[in-house]
Amino acid sequence: MFISNAYANSASPAAAGGETMQLIFMLVVFGLIFYFMIFRPQSKRVKEHKNLMESISKGDEVLTNGGILGKVTKISAENDYVLLAINDNNQITIKKDYISAVLPKGSIQSL
Repeated sequence: MFISNAYANSASPAAAGGETMQLIFMLVVFGLIFYFMIFRPQSKRVKEHKNLMESISKGDEVLTNGGILGKVTKISAENDYVLLAINDNNQITIKKDYISAVLPKGSIQSL
């Protein structure tokens, strides 16, 4: 009595095609956003870190992900481990992947 009946409206084929094109366009836009905001910068960081790992040599002063400063005393050729001298008496062995930065010479003495 007070509420009128609602009837479903059948969509015309032209309108359905336009909605499909909008959906495809939005998927392409989201794909481009994903590529430029997430994938591309991450692959760039991975490439820079790989170059850093290859450039490490004996005598370099490095910073690990855990915040440890040390001087590289030995690099193992057969596996990816590095021996770091933390001070005159202590040495630790870490995996190369955990080195986050190569510091300028004399950084440890300046602390």
